[in-house]
Amino acid sequence: MHLKFGRPSLQPYPRMFDLPPAADGGCSVTFAGVSTLLFDDGESAILFDGFFSRPSLAAVALGKIAPNRQRISNALDRLGLGGQGPAAVVPVHTHFDHALDSAHIAARTGATLVGGESVANIGCGAGLSEDRIHVVGHATTVTFGKWTLRFAESEHCPPDRFPGAITEPLVPPARASAYRCGEAWSVLIEHVSGRSALVQGSAGFVPGALDGWSADRAYLGVGMLGHRPHEYITDYWTHTVRAVGAGHVVLTHWDDFFRSLDRPLRATAYVGDDLDATMRVLGKLSADDAVPLHFPRVWEREDPWALSLPT
Repeated sequence: MHLKFGRPSLQPYPRMFDLPPAADGGCSVTFAGVSTLLFDDGESAILFDGFFSRPSLAAVALGKIAPNRQRISNALDRLGLGGQGPAAVVPVHTHFDHALDSAHIAARTGATLVGGESVANIGCGAGLSEDRIHVVGHATTVTFGKWTLRFAESEHCPPDRFPGAITEPLVPPARASAYRCGEAWSVLIEHVSGRSALVQGSAGFVPGALDGWSADRAYLGVGMLGHRPHEYITDYWTHTVRAVGAGHVVLTHWDDFFRSLDRPLRATAYVGDDLDATMRVLGKLSADDAVPLHFPRVWEREDPWALSLPT
């Protein structure tokens, strides 16, 4: 692969930042960078990942990292969670850019931390009691308020730089490498109103894991996908979007997660990913299947279910 310098621009994609705003009191999804998504119906909320600290590249590479309490407070306030927190915090796997802040958020808001054994060890390291940690496995279903979550085993997009499980309580500050991938999940989230979405935080998949599942929308992580072969991207689309029959796809995990959330989002540098290469392949798959692609706007309460299906 020829190394390119710099990073892709978001300027070619302005029309794709087009998700409708959510109505007051209705179901909404709010994006806060990487794979952080808040699903909220006005009564209860589910927070995927909740990665707000976003330490710099230098801090990650050269030292130990820990939750940044001020950045977390600012983000929770901006999401409207400063008073009443989410019912559950759900890391899609346990790399630091997904799970660094998850246990701290659960501890300060009263939320339940949900995930595999690696997530449980992050929770234990943060001092969460056993009744505040819910361990799941493949096909496990859990309900919080009017939201139901169904978990399917998944994989991290290759290469996984920190593979393996977290087998002991993880107490921050710790090296980024201590946040091993752990169990990776595809999560089907459904509301009693009938709205549903697939949350695929990492661009990996297990063939057949989602067969027979159905979701109206798919929040599709594309991190590192631009460095994968065309065939891999096609297989990824097939075993996620096509598997659940999603009518619209919202792309996540494309932003530079070493940049704080008080600055405008920008694409990951070419050394880590190639968003333009990803979009060339996904654009064709989108056109072939008549399944439109969208980018979410950071901090905006959006209603992906208000989109009409293409004719």
